[in-house]
Amino acid sequence: MLNHPRLHKRVRQLLIFLPILLLVYLLLAYMIMPRFWRRRERHAAISSVPKTTFGADGLPGDPLNVALVGTHEEVTCAFMKAGWQSADTLTFRSGLGIVMSVLLRRPDPQAPVSSLYLWGRIQDLVFEQAVGKSAKQRHHVRLWKAPGLVEDRPFWIGAATFDIGVELSHTTGQVTHRIAPNVDAERDSLMAELQKTGLVQRVFQAEGVGSVLNGRNAGGDWYYSDGERTVAVLINKAS
Repeated sequence: MLNHPRLHKRVRQLLIFLPILLLVYLLLAYMIMPRFWRRRERHAAISSVPKTTFGADGLPGDPLNVALVGTHEEVTCAFMKAGWQSADTLTFRSGLGIVMSVLLRRPDPQAPVSSLYLWGRIQDLVFEQAVGKSAKQRHHVRLWKAPGLVEDRPFWIGAATFDIGVELSHTTGQVTHRIAPNVDAERDSLMAELQKTGLVQRVFQAEGVGSVLNGRNAGGDWYYSDGERTVAVLINKAS
């Protein structure tokens, strides 16, 4: 029979290792394994597109972490139903509106975004969702209509990021936003909101920018990512 000192020692060891085992289980069950078993599909049209946007100076910009399969009308309808709005075009007046929104802490739910480039052109569509009482923080996504088709339907490649602050661009001096480094969280949050609309047929993963821990966009903002691109296939209204 174990004497009391040895019994107490084993109890103490058990109390130390139980939390560690519990932590390992939680990491495996809720973080690592779900990512491992995500459904991945390969489509030539999606695989051939660039992995990041580009700034006006040609430097790599935000990672292209989302894609949507559907028409212009279907994409717009999905975002509107999810509670997102189209962003204004960037002009001197709309840029000044961002400054006033931040200084006066008043909403600007359609504040413009700075221009990023893909295939030599700026974004085709921009949707955003305001956070708080000013344009300082917001969810937003830039979308470009991609060449080719996926499952005989048009598709859009996008960069979804969360703005956490306002600053001056180090290249142009214009008012711009600083993004949160966890771009995967914004990607996943956006896709979850779109799925809640009931307008998404299915979601799958495709190869994106690749795993990166110290990425930098054209504005110098730091980001990290598992490198996956999430694709939402919208319900085909024509079928």
